[in-house]
Amino acid sequence: MKKKFSFFETLYIHLLYIQLIITDMRLEEEIKQKSFQSEYHKLAVNLQFTANWLSALHSMALRPFEISSQQFNVLRILKGQFPNPSSLILIRERMLDKESNASRLIDKLENAGLTKRVQCPNDRRQVEITITEKGSELLEQMNPRVEELKSALTGLNEEEAGTLNNLLDKLRDN
Repeated sequence: MKKKFSFFETLYIHLLYIQLIITDMRLEEEIKQKSFQSEYHKLAVNLQFTANWLSALHSMALRPFEISSQQFNVLRILKGQFPNPSSLILIRERMLDKESNASRLIDKLENAGLTKRVQCPNDRRQVEITITEKGSELLEQMNPRVEELKSALTGLNEEEAGTLNNLLDKLRDN
């Protein structure tokens, strides 16, 4: 299931990284917009732009494994629960992308042999989902690539990262 990055994919990842770390472009320059209606408007655009940028990096890291970010998220949830099974409700609650179709994701992962579904013996309406050995092995292969993404965040020191985390939590608490 693992394949190597093509030359152009590798080049693209490096260019994205260089663009962030070296060029130090402001949002206005990046999206060619002279001004914003307010700092709140700029913040909303900046958050969306940055989220899309990080998502693109994450997708590129997972592409050689032919797995989506949402599928990766489900596998990580199941690995965290292992050896205990997970319900579809638990998976939905813990997913980063709340708009994803968890049932469809589980179907694809099961078809690839990465997860296993078993009908709950106590409640036939409920299904217990676990990660398979193949799924765990794939996660082990993917983890170094995903960990490399942290290098994209080295523009912030540890204290700044903590401050940004607190501010983002505060924003969502509204």
